[in-house]
Amino acid sequence: MPTLSLFGRIRSLVVVLLLGGLIVGGAFAVGVIGAPSVAGVENRFGPVNETTTVVETNLTVSNPNPIGVSLGGVTVGYDVSFNEVTLASGVEDGVSVGTGNSTLTFRTTARNERIPPWWVSHVRNDERTTVTVDASVRSSTLGRTADPPNVTREIETDLLSQFNSTETRSIDANQPLVSDPVLYVNETTAQWGTVSTQRTPMNLTFVVYNPKPYPIAISQLEYDVTMNEIEVGNGTTESEYVIPPKSTETVEATVTIRNDRIDEWWVTHLERNQVTDLRIAFAARLELSDRSVRVPLDSLTYTRRIETDIFGTKPSDGNATGSSGTSTPTAEPETEQQTDEETTETDASTTAPTPTATPGSTATDTSGADGTATTDGGTATDSGTGTTTDGGLIEL
Repeated sequence: MPTLSLFGRIRSLVVVLLLGGLIVGGAFAVGVIGAPSVAGVENRFGPVNETTTVVETNLTVSNPNPIGVSLGGVTVGYDVSFNEVTLASGVEDGVSVGTGNSTLTFRTTARNERIPPWWVSHVRNDERTTVTVDASVRSSTLGRTADPPNVTREIETDLLSQFNSTETRSIDANQPLVSDPVLYVNETTAQWGTVSTQRTPMNLTFVVYNPKPYPIAISQLEYDVTMNEIEVGNGTTESEYVIPPKSTETVEATVTIRNDRIDEWWVTHLERNQVTDLRIAFAARLELSDRSVRVPLDSLTYTRRIETDIFGTKPSDGNATGSSGTSTPTAEPETEQQTDEETTETDASTTAPTPTATPGSTATDTSGADGTATTDGGTATDSGTGTTTDGGLIEL
C-alpha cells in the first residue's frame, strides 16, 4: 500500500507539471504571458591598463508579465564590435527579471591585443569605424528569443588632412657662414599607404625650393611619430634628392607606424578621456656646397588633436568612465555620425617666402575565450547566478 501511495503522489506531481506547462504554453499562446525583450543597451569604458580594457554594459530587459518570474531561466547575450572586430562578448545564463524594465550590468575584460586589428580596419576603411552592439534575450521555458536590430554608431577620424598644405615654410640651417633660409617647402601632402597587419604607412610629399646659387642635396630624412607621447614610429629614408639652384624638386618619403605599438597608445587615449595628440617631427641631412649638416625641420612639425566618443557615453568632466545615455534599438536603428573635434597647431617659426621662393610650384568568434566577463548583478532586479563567457578575437 505505501508503494501505491508513492506512485500516486508521483503521478499527481507529473499531472501538475504537465498542467503547469500547458497553462504556461496556453497563456503564452493567447498573450497572457509574453517573452522578455531588450529595451535598451548602453556601453562605456571602465578601467584600462597596459594589457586589458574593461567594457561595462548596461542591458535593459523588458518583462511584459504582471509578476517577476524567471520563466524557467532567461539567457542574455551581447557582442560589442568595432568594424566586425569583436571587443567584448558575453553570455549570462539563469537570469531572473522583475516585472517591467530591469537593468542588468555586465563587465567584460577584453585584451588590448584586439586593438591593433581594429586600427588596421579603421585606416583601411578611410578612418571610419562602425561600432555595433548586438544584444539578445532568450527564454528557455517559452522557447523564444528576442533579437532586436543591432545598435550602431559611426566614428570618423581625420589624422592627415591638415598635412595637405600650400603654406610656404622656411628651413634654416643655423650654421656659421651660411645664410638662412637654405630651403623653402612650398607644399606638403599626405595619404595613407597600403596597410598591413604589422605596418601603417603614410606617404608624404614635399615640394622644396632651393633659393641658393648652388645645388643642395637632401641625403636623409628622419622622422619620429608619437601619439600622446607614445612613440609609434621612427626611421630614416635613404633616398637622396638634389634640388638644383633656383629650382624646385618634389621629395617623397614614407613614414611608418608600427601597429604593435597601437595598443600602448590605446591605453593613453582612454586615460585622457578619448583624446589623442598626434605629432610628427622631421630632421634632414643637407649636403651644402662645403659641408654636410643635420637640420631639424621644426617648421614642418605636424601636430593634430583627435577626440572620440566611441559609445556616445563619454563624460564631459574629463573622467575616463562613461555617463548615462541609453541607446534603444528600433525596427530601423538610426546611425549617429560622430565628428571628431580636431585642432591643428602651426609652428610659430614659419617665415614668409621671398618673391623667388615659388617659381611655378603648387561577426563574433566564440572559439577562443581569452577574456573574462563578470556580472555585477542587476539594478532594480533579482539577478540570478550564471556563467558569463567572453568571445574571441576576429582576425583580419
